[in-house]
Amino acid sequence: MNKPVDYNLYTADGQRSIAIKPVNQAIPGGALYITGVFKLSEGAVDLGDIVFDDDMREWEYTGFGDLTHKQAAEIAKYIQDKTQHKLEGHKG
Repeated sequence: MNKPVDYNLYTADGQRSIAIKPVNQAIPGGALYITGVFKLSEGAVDLGDIVFDDDMREWEYTGFGDLTHKQAAEIAKYIQDKTQHKLEGHKG
């Protein structure tokens, strides 16, 4: 996942639109390096980051109570699925 996306999170209080912005770095030659850091926001409110390990398997949420662990896990799974799909599309 190398472009910002909006993710609809459905909660008991209603739908929340969470913006997910990947923090990528340009490397020589113009390619993008996926850092594993994804900034989350809701409107103008910063919700913190989801930070993955090098394999995009383990993650942690750095926000302070804006999302529950279950909600952060749902977003992390979405990011993993989108990133894995993108990586598989570039094999071979």
